[in-house]
Amino acid sequence: MAPERPGIYVASPQEITGGEVTDIYFVRTTRILRAAGIRKRVRMEFHATSLPRGYEWAVYAGLEEALRILEGKPVTVYSLPEGTLFKPNEPLMIIEGFYDDIAVYETPILGVLRHYTSIATAAARMKRLAMDKTLLFFGLRSLHPALAPMADRAAYIGGMDAVSGTISEKYLGLKPVGTMPHALVIVSGSQEKAWLLFDKYVEESVPRIMLVDTFYDERIEAVMAARLLGERLYGVRLDTPSSRRGNMKAIIEEVRWTLDLLGYRHVKIIVSGGIDERKLAELRGVADGFGIGTSIAFPRSIDISADIVEIEEDGSWRPVAKRGKLPGAKQLYRRRPGLNDVVVPWGRRGPDGYEALLRKYIEDGAIAAELPGLREIREYVLSQLREVPEPEPV
Repeated sequence: MAPERPGIYVASPQEITGGEVTDIYFVRTTRILRAAGIRKRVRMEFHATSLPRGYEWAVYAGLEEALRILEGKPVTVYSLPEGTLFKPNEPLMIIEGFYDDIAVYETPILGVLRHYTSIATAAARMKRLAMDKTLLFFGLRSLHPALAPMADRAAYIGGMDAVSGTISEKYLGLKPVGTMPHALVIVSGSQEKAWLLFDKYVEESVPRIMLVDTFYDERIEAVMAARLLGERLYGVRLDTPSSRRGNMKAIIEEVRWTLDLLGYRHVKIIVSGGIDERKLAELRGVADGFGIGTSIAFPRSIDISADIVEIEEDGSWRPVAKRGKLPGAKQLYRRRPGLNDVVVPWGRRGPDGYEALLRKYIEDGAIAAELPGLREIREYVLSQLREVPEPEPV
């Protein structure tokens, strides 16, 4: 039988929530267990036993989508709130139910949590390195377009101040931001014409940030734009190609000095193009904002895994685990400010003054807690970032 050829190869939400997007061994396992009449309730724990080299924490993200996958299924779910910073070997989520009802959902839930968490963590590390700077996520051209809303959501949760995706206004309520491409300058015929056209036809609510590195030196084009638009110019964007970049910090300092000298102190400098943690740390003292793409869209992986840690037998929960894992479900207690954490066996009280973080989100298939809005999750992340040390750029 020939496979379907949809043209754009993405799974639908219905296929995902229906358990069709999974690994074949989970389908076979489910079939075997049901054929053999083996039906046992389990507690499956999600956690990350390690983080990428140099990472002290990660940002837990993707919970809302994971809950939508599990909604209506015969399960109970406990989880950290979305946006919680966590450390290795801490419980993130616990799913309680019959294993043959759960098995096929391990793949999509891990996919959601790992991808979301990896992007949100990369964004949060960037934001912690430059808390007072404007950070814009420009990473969609690095991803399959089907993932655009998800990537924008994860980056925004992690602390990005804005995103560029137009579809994200529809799905997330985020007003997209962006300046102009080099193509507008080239097709218009000159820098000045492109800047004037942008100023004439783009709505007034959009800041006038002009691209100033298409044909001439950045300093020359920045001054050209400032003289042309005057007080209407909000900022200039430097997207200098690597073949012409040289010492980017020196270039920014030269542009800043010249604009200030000529009376254009109000003009901000936005830098984009290949910004990673090291470059951000190097340039944060001289730039007002950054457009960041690939280093967030293609982040280091936060390897979340899932393991059965308890099985119900004769009405009681029995701790169990494969080699290398800690048996028994666990609760995470935290005392803020900071990540003062204690992990204890499930059902045991934590130290005085510590808060239990895993909360019930689904009970017997029904959503059991109010899910926060996107901006509320982001503010929660930012409040935690202010309490942790600045990461060492990697």
